[in-house]
Amino acid sequence: MKAYKLKKEYLKEYLKSLESFGEVWGPVKKGEIDVYEKITDFSQLNLNALRPILPLKKFLIPPRFTTFFYKNGKYENALKEVKRRIIFGVHPCEIHALLILDRLYKERFPDYYYLTNRKSTLIIALSCVPDDKCFARSLNTHFVEEGFDLGFTDLEDYYLVWVGSSEGDDLLRLRLDLFEEKITSKDLNHYIEWRKWRDNQYQLNLDLTAMPDIIELSYDLEIWNEIGEKCLSCGTCSMVCPTCTCFNIVDYLNIADEPGRRERFWDSCMLKTFALVAGGFNFREKRTDRVKLWYTHKLKAFITEFGKPACVGCGRCLANCPVNINVLEIVKILKGEEVIKK
Repeated sequence: MKAYKLKKEYLKEYLKSLESFGEVWGPVKKGEIDVYEKITDFSQLNLNALRPILPLKKFLIPPRFTTFFYKNGKYENALKEVKRRIIFGVHPCEIHALLILDRLYKERFPDYYYLTNRKSTLIIALSCVPDDKCFARSLNTHFVEEGFDLGFTDLEDYYLVWVGSSEGDDLLRLRLDLFEEKITSKDLNHYIEWRKWRDNQYQLNLDLTAMPDIIELSYDLEIWNEIGEKCLSCGTCSMVCPTCTCFNIVDYLNIADEPGRRERFWDSCMLKTFALVAGGFNFREKRTDRVKLWYTHKLKAFITEFGKPACVGCGRCLANCPVNINVLEIVKILKGEEVIKK
């Protein structure tokens, strides 16, 4: 993987040049939160953003969109072409989530809408420093070697820039004059020392050793009832999670001589109506059952099928749960470890 250097003073000039390739998006501060937005004023770009409230998946599977129109037994795809876009400032843990989505949407049942958006989206990764809600290091998602087109590592007064794809090489060569090709041993040592320093900044740890078996043996524990009583079933954890993929589909019929349309939108297995079927029967009417399903999928089913959890340690669920349900404490309780209440 080839690497270059870019002085920080040239960053905004370089990002501005990418507009000739496609729309440029990045994290922008909105009140107390960060959001991914299309960048028109590069002075608004928040290079220290911790975690945009909605993850990268919003670009690939939008929160709500029309899939197709239909009339007289024929249908027409609503999504035909997507403008090229470059997403800057994506953290390593979120790229790991993107790799999980790739497996879900590319392999057994290829998803036309995801793949169309994915093909038109380029990723520029940016290194980060964890806060008190990030636990990516314990899941080995705090660094990334694939899934990005360019990768920027912040080394004080310059960026070490990694080329991760042929498209990334094209992006870099738009303004190759801004980059330095010579990487010295001093630069490499600087990077190694930075990696060591950054690894020591993580305050939280999540040990998922034997978690599938532990959850299998813990279905009847009182802890699930306690969490269920506390949970508001608001679905926030699912909406902000970069790997949650629950969705619903609604058909809108038109009695006039106009096409009908089918819409697809984000849903959550934490919501009471998610498992509601015809006749009014609800497979998971109790909050306890929905909470149990959420954790079983993340920490058992996904590990069993794919060899890794459907969690990347980004900390969004910890940061946004209105009643402070903590995945770290729940795992410790299930493993019989002592939990210190603050």
